[in-house]
This record gives sequence, structure tokens and C-alpha cells, in this order.
Amino acid sequence: MPTQTLTQQNFDEVIGGNDVVLVDFWASWCGPCRNFAPTFEASAEQHPDVVHAKVDTEAEQGLAAAANIRSIPTIMAFREGILVFSQPGALPPAALEDLVTQVQALDMDKVREQVAAAQE
Repeated sequence: MPTQTLTQQNFDEVIGGNDVVLVDFWASWCGPCRNFAPTFEASAEQHPDVVHAKVDTEAEQGLAAAANIRSIPTIMAFREGILVFSQPGALPPAALEDLVTQVQALDMDKVREQVAAAQE
């Protein structure tokens, strides 16, 4: 499955409407972003059940600011609409594969409990 482009208009819908979403925050002028793109695309092909989405931080500066992006590329993982991973830097293929596996294996009841506890 090809990657999706996220914008301010469709971000919440895509994140909230899918079980697992990986988001790559990138920019065309960023060398590490360009180097990471084939790895991200390959992961999208290997995992059609996981939405792989990209945010162009130049075109979507408001979205990048709202996501508190300070360095690119930054990879975020959402499960059932909850941010469960965020890390700047390009991941090697094995690390990205491990991330997908870990996000899919999360016990979301525990995650929701932890989120509720943190909000109290």
C-alpha cells in the first residue's frame, strides 16, 4: 500500500480512523529524510494493514508545530488514535520493522490506563 500524505485537514481523520498509523515528518531539502524514504516505502509495502503517512513539514508548518517537531525526519506511531512512539532520526529497516511489530503487539487497555493515570 502506498504512503498517504497527511495535511492539517485530514490528520485527525487518518489518525483516529485507523488502528496503526506511522507518520514520517520530512522535508524535501532534508538529506536524511530523502535517504529514509525508501525504507518507509518498503515498510508500507510489507505492512498493508498499517497506514504509512507522510507530513511535508514545509507545506504543513502548522501541523509540524502542533506535533512539536524540532528535528526531521521524526517518526511517530499511533495506535487506536493514541501516540505511542515519537523519535527524531531515520530508522534503519530492522528498527522500523521492530517498531511496527511492537506497536501492533501493544496491550491497548494498559496503554489507555497509563494515559488516564498520566492525565490525573
